[in-house]
Amino acid sequence: MDLKKLAPWNWFKNEEESSVVPVRRAEGQTFFPESAALSPMIDLHREMNRIFDSAFRGFGLSPFGSELFTPLTASGQLKPQVDISATDKEYCITVEVPGVSEKDVKVEIAENVMTIRGEKKQEKEDKGENYYRMERAYGSFQRVLSLPEDAAHENVKATFKNGVLTLRVPRREIPKVEVKKVEIKSAD
Repeated sequence: MDLKKLAPWNWFKNEEESSVVPVRRAEGQTFFPESAALSPMIDLHREMNRIFDSAFRGFGLSPFGSELFTPLTASGQLKPQVDISATDKEYCITVEVPGVSEKDVKVEIAENVMTIRGEKKQEKEDKGENYYRMERAYGSFQRVLSLPEDAAHENVKATFKNGVLTLRVPRREIPKVEVKKVEIKSAD
């Protein structure tokens, strides 16, 4: 087995942070990609929020309520966890998308690039004797994977169970390239 094909820099080389979509976490609260920053002050504000959120989360607390999504990138985009494994016969790619239904996930392959995208919609309702609270959170996610040259992308099988998308990509035999030795002659 060629371990170079499993290296993250090969699988994730086409994934670009610059092409992220804004994510709406709650009504009126939108996170934008860093490339769309309006001023250095906005960048500073985002970084401070990230630091405080990270510090509180370490103690099992979050100043902004419970996590409604899978982990976010620094730019605020949802970024589902991806695991990649391989055998001699196939690659197995699993993507964790809890709280997302299979009809909200799309997988496309073009020119040896697999794009997994979807949308998460979540509502949380909390009623008490003297209060009523309704939170809504929506967000898009996208992961882009560069498939190795031996991936038979025309035969990919996808299954979805309990918030985990499993993609099985068969491997095909790559013809061995014959090496031709070139004779070097003295230049007199």
